[in-house]
Amino acid sequence: MWKTLPATVSLIALNGIIFLLVDNLLPAGNLLAERLPLYFPKNANFGVWQFVTHMFMHGGLSHLFLNMFGLFSFGAILERVWGAKRFLTFYFAAGIGAALIYTAVHYVDFNSATRQLQAAGLQSSEITQIVQSRDPEQIWQIVSRSTAEVTEAQITSLRKLYQTVNIPMVGASGAIYGILTAFGMLFPNAKLSLIFLPVPIAAKFFIPALLLLDLFSGVTGFSIFGGGIAHFAHVGGALIGFLLMLLWRKDAGAYPQQPAF
Repeated sequence: MWKTLPATVSLIALNGIIFLLVDNLLPAGNLLAERLPLYFPKNANFGVWQFVTHMFMHGGLSHLFLNMFGLFSFGAILERVWGAKRFLTFYFAAGIGAALIYTAVHYVDFNSATRQLQAAGLQSSEITQIVQSRDPEQIWQIVSRSTAEVTEAQITSLRKLYQTVNIPMVGASGAIYGILTAFGMLFPNAKLSLIFLPVPIAAKFFIPALLLLDLFSGVTGFSIFGGGIAHFAHVGGALIGFLLMLLWRKDAGAYPQQPAF
């Protein structure tokens, strides 16, 4: 497998090694855990390299397994079709693009929450304290000193502001969604199914439905898969994958009509 799928195998191996180093072999507060996830640019831990390195960090074994399962299931097919070099170009372009779009959306959230808190009477210096604070109780104290009455909308804005700045993004999901999109464009009639929905559905229907669900969850905040999911990174990775496939469409005639599972 190494000789036929060097890129896919290398990516899976590197993800596994970093997961073991961070979660099992090194202390929880080690340098990798602090410097590899993607932080919001206003966080002191932010580094531009994180637009790449976040793809090799995962929030748990199940998160790692799901992403690597998707990488192996669909990435291996694309690597056979494209070769290792083009596949890696696509993978990193989708992952980095997903991170950039995710960050841009968070900038919109950050600015919106900041405006709402300023309208409620908070000063810029107080908002900076909120952003930099690592003690939630201190946040509530700042707000209560600044306003006579804290509304639910203000609390929501406060939480959004704090989470945007202080909760990093990890995982290869953006790149995986780019891969899913490419797979669906190359093999639209291939049948796919989810674990909880074992009915095979053509990729041309399955993948757009999955993306619409992610977009809905990102906009509304309601997710059937639970919290802590970077929905806009998924959508961003799919968008970059779609655009790359349009650029590469001239090569479509060289692709096989059916995937080699």
